[in-house]
Amino acid sequence: MVAKELISQTLFPVQTSDTGEEALNLMQVYHVRHLPIVNHEQLLGVISEEDILIHDTHEPIGTYRLSFLRPFCIENEHLFEVMTKMGRYQLTMIPVIDKEENYLGVITMEDLLQYFAAHFSFADPGSIIVIESSKGNYSLSEIARIAESDDIQILSSFINTIPETSRTYITLKLNRQDINAFKANLERFGYEISATFSELEYHDGLKDRYDALMSYLNI
Repeated sequence: MVAKELISQTLFPVQTSDTGEEALNLMQVYHVRHLPIVNHEQLLGVISEEDILIHDTHEPIGTYRLSFLRPFCIENEHLFEVMTKMGRYQLTMIPVIDKEENYLGVITMEDLLQYFAAHFSFADPGSIIVIESSKGNYSLSEIARIAESDDIQILSSFINTIPETSRTYITLKLNRQDINAFKANLERFGYEISATFSELEYHDGLKDRYDALMSYLNI
């Protein structure tokens, strides 16, 4: 998946002739805190809600003293690069341009979330397990072999390293609800289980609370 395939078809840019109030109204409609500033198909920069609120909202944004931060993605950049840039600049949307630097549109945070929900097995039944390890002290192929030996499929995976601690968290979406055997085998191979999430655990927890309530009411 590349940037041009995620471009929003509804969010429109502002021009330097638009007032701050008009830009704020657009932000409210589109549920974003940033908008691209475009004149004649050329991306001038990105304006934020904070930029507008420190100026007279009735004046055109072209009169504002702005840093004109100009983050953007090239149309053929990968989804992960898009996410990296949005995180780096803390954006709620990011403009997309072509190789000639013509403005093509934007990708919003909502667009990214919808894509992930549809394509990364989030909606598939199953469970989630989070494995904690020191940085580099894990093997994805070994974890996959352990899962396969328990007849479990890994539907998707995410890896997050905390720089301050050098700890790595491997989050796996699995196709099974009952993963007790998989957890035990991971621990046997020296992996630390940080957390697990499943509907089975949720319903078991509800049943335990229900039984406790019934026991209390019978006293």
